[in-house]
Amino acid sequence: MDGQPATSPRATLEESLPRIEALLGEILRHSGFQLKFSVRKGKPIAEGIEAPELVVDLSGPDAELLLQKHAALLDALEYVVLKAARLPEDLFGRIAFDCEDWRWLRAQELQMSARVAAERVIESGDPFPLNPMTARERRIVHLALKDQLQVRTSSEGFGPERRVVIHRASSAVK
Repeated sequence: MDGQPATSPRATLEESLPRIEALLGEILRHSGFQLKFSVRKGKPIAEGIEAPELVVDLSGPDAELLLQKHAALLDALEYVVLKAARLPEDLFGRIAFDCEDWRWLRAQELQMSARVAAERVIESGDPFPLNPMTARERRIVHLALKDQLQVRTSSEGFGPERRVVIHRASSAVK
């Protein structure tokens, strides 16, 4: 212990917010993108999935560029800003960058895909690998199926090729 009082993760996130806003403002100002942002409290993404405490909403004429290729630019912008603001990685999940409710819509899509794939696994008995996805998206799939006793999920692969595989639970009977 260094004699300093422990700060709560919430305080750390709130203390980091001015740096995050300043960095994002500078990036947008110099990028040439026609985008603006606002920060709001998080709303539930999906049932059983905790909402981020804060959401940085991006909007403007160039918003659709952020959403191309499964929002790769939105994810990259979030990562770069949070790293540059020196936000501890364990707090990354407590703040999310979004655009046109893409994250909420994607969560709904992932939950539906997980349920359909689980039904297929239950019927066929064959494992079903989903497409590679981010850690945040894999978490949504795992949580979507956590109460489904006939299947189990695992994450397999490395880096950008990491994916969720849905398996029949060993105790499940066809």
